[in-house]
Amino acid sequence: MGLFGGRKHGSLFTFNKDDGYLEAILRGFKKGILSRADYNNLCQCDNLEDMKMHFISTDYGDFLAGEPSPIHTTTIAEKATGKLVNEFNHIRNQAVEPLSTFMDFISYGYMIDNVVLLITGTLHERDISELVDKCHPLGLFKSMATLSVVHNVADLYNNVLIDTPLAPYIQGCLSEEDLDEMNIEIIRNTLYKAYLEDFYNYCKYLGGQTELIMSDILKFEADRRSINITINSFGATELSKDDREKLYPSLGLLYPEGTSKLGKAEDVDQVRGILEVYSTYRNFFSDGVNNEKSLEDSFFEHEVHLNRMAFEDQYGYGVFYAYIKLREQEIRNIVWIAECISQNMKQKMNQYIPIF
Repeated sequence: MGLFGGRKHGSLFTFNKDDGYLEAILRGFKKGILSRADYNNLCQCDNLEDMKMHFISTDYGDFLAGEPSPIHTTTIAEKATGKLVNEFNHIRNQAVEPLSTFMDFISYGYMIDNVVLLITGTLHERDISELVDKCHPLGLFKSMATLSVVHNVADLYNNVLIDTPLAPYIQGCLSEEDLDEMNIEIIRNTLYKAYLEDFYNYCKYLGGQTELIMSDILKFEADRRSINITINSFGATELSKDDREKLYPSLGLLYPEGTSKLGKAEDVDQVRGILEVYSTYRNFFSDGVNNEKSLEDSFFEHEVHLNRMAFEDQYGYGVFYAYIKLREQEIRNIVWIAECISQNMKQKMNQYIPIF
């Protein structure tokens, strides 16, 4: 996309004119995020029916009312996600420019995952309606209504994908032939690189507190993807070192020196050595490779920290992004606890990531 026009958000004295009401609503939503006491109570539950009863005393209320017994963890995840989507849409439907565009940018990340799911399903000749049901509701787009005419990847590219908000990324990075021949994770990372760079530039265009908060968050997201791409590529014969480096976003604490070194890394030990000079990543990378805590958990913990800190600021849009990500982590926590209860693995129940 790249070229931005239109109005920027207000400053200290004018922000509340257009966006103060929605920020107040969002901060009200934030008060409903589960506390440590809520997590302690959930960890005391003996079964999922007990969890259902406890949720009634939280912001989730009776969101599981009417669900037949026995309740499954997939149902809990689906209903909790539905609550998050309703809150997102409540804000998005009342937003004016430039907040409305910022909220759209948040949804583009989910659209990328949905597009990759549709491409994968089409390549494997899966039923289209089944694929739509598995799409993330925050990443739905209008051209999904035309999926019934899709019979192959060419139809998907020409009739659906070029009519999505992701079209500039798709047309700029991928051809119709790429969808048929390229590894699906390379497609995902190619689109995500273009999306992250565009989102970062938009936040810089908005300036002010939005740029200040979102720069840190998006730089971390870029670094996380660069590290994961590197580690996941070890042993992958279809991805050369040059191709790997092309997937790294052109932003982040690691960019450009660190990403250049990651592009030449041969194994996890070399990645660890590269990150030793970056204090932000040094400790949790060590913690998250060999110990019980995974590298992914270390990433999630740092992401929660950055998003939590966004609420210490005002007069910017960072809180809108941060709230969605914190709620997502909360849903992961709830599902983790529910799975531990279902599988009678209560000794691992406390390995969730607290938020506030």
